[in-house]
Amino acid sequence: MGACILLGAGAFTSSIAQTMTFAPNVVVAHRGAFKTQHHPENSVAALREAIRLGCTGSEFDVHMTADDSLVVNHDPEFHGLPIEQSTYAQLVAFTLSNGEKIPTLREYLLAGMQRNTQTRLVLELKPSKMGRARADRIADQAVGLVKELQAAAYIVYISFDYNMLLRILQADPRAQTQYLEGDRSPAVVRKDGITGIDYHYSVFQKKPEWIAEAKQLGLALNAWTVNDVTLMTWLLDNGFDFITTNEPERLLQLLQERRQQKG
Repeated sequence: MGACILLGAGAFTSSIAQTMTFAPNVVVAHRGAFKTQHHPENSVAALREAIRLGCTGSEFDVHMTADDSLVVNHDPEFHGLPIEQSTYAQLVAFTLSNGEKIPTLREYLLAGMQRNTQTRLVLELKPSKMGRARADRIADQAVGLVKELQAAAYIVYISFDYNMLLRILQADPRAQTQYLEGDRSPAVVRKDGITGIDYHYSVFQKKPEWIAEAKQLGLALNAWTVNDVTLMTWLLDNGFDFITTNEPERLLQLLQERRQQKG
């Protein structure tokens, strides 16, 4: 598609949202495509590399600072500072290894929407250590920002915190959501309105019946974090919709080889 997405709040038009089609592969780059090009995990550079590769999704992690800024970082600390107990100004005194500052969620989403009509933005909300009210605030603020930027067509929300996903669905019943923990059956997840399960691959190895159950219920099937070709092949053979990996190039190559074998 030749649609142009301008960098700016509200620039993502409803017409683009209605015509967007995601890349027809299963590849979700875990924390962006960081490894081959030596980008920092969760950096804008890693996100842009995932988009350049044509991954169907790029995953990233979101925390809230002490002064209520949503920022993208995997660990709960940044340069030794606990994110939930630090202000945004304290965090930006340090940089990522490539010189980027820690991205705000706003900056990250805007970068992810720019010249991108094929890659989902897989937004993981990290559980808060500061209680239920704080977790609800994080979920509400994230959904509010996604709505403000008209970014909903891009977003899949994932979390280990089941209640955060339920909170998201209260704010946006049409939101795409996937649960990470692996301790609830597909039937329970489906009953609660969550649209997919994104479990560690070992969960599906121990409970292979959940694969068929999820498909029967119409849930999206995702597995993390899969870097081994044998495991990738097993998940592909079992018809997974998404595979989250630190090795997106390897999985894309495997998909190409399988297509060639089929002629």
